[in-house]
Amino acid sequence: MIGCDEVGRGAIAGPVAVGLGVFLPDVRRMPKGLRDSKLLSEQRREELHPEVLAWAPHSAVGLADNTEVDALGIIAGLGLAAVRAFETLVLQGVPIESAIVVLDGSHDWLTPALADWPASSRPRVMTRVKADRDCATVAAASVLAKVHRDRLMIDADGVHPGYDWPSNKGYASASHYAAIDLLGASALHRWSWLKQPALF
Repeated sequence: MIGCDEVGRGAIAGPVAVGLGVFLPDVRRMPKGLRDSKLLSEQRREELHPEVLAWAPHSAVGLADNTEVDALGIIAGLGLAAVRAFETLVLQGVPIESAIVVLDGSHDWLTPALADWPASSRPRVMTRVKADRDCATVAAASVLAKVHRDRLMIDADGVHPGYDWPSNKGYASASHYAAIDLLGASALHRWSWLKQPALF
């Protein structure tokens, strides 16, 4: 079984990230306190991250950057990030063609993204609402993707300062929009997502 979850879908800056957590038959007991990353503090996610990697060593995070999200749209961006994560699993030797992927939510955006792959090499996708809360592998994918993306946004503060990336991680907030008004949009922003002034 492979758990799949995404983070960064609703951000106005930075990439979207898709995490994959692989559950193998000989897997040990899951890390204590593992749950949907949104229900964990940033400190607790960081603490769990190495435990999740040890518990699910065959895992991956794929990214689609802000320019790809702007060009393709968010759903296709999610698909691109997922394909990149699956390609990492293939390189790790994970037999994804025989796997069932549990996808958080009710909308299967993953199957169309894998449509170009040979049918014999594609996993079967099963959607499940609240899977990030109820399924350990999806919770693992959520933590891996969230920590990976958050670290990227924190590091970005040294390259594009002034937007308070360490705090907002690229999500919308009053202070984030105020920084955009003051500094203009950065190279990390999803330009098509920003509030644009009316053109007369």
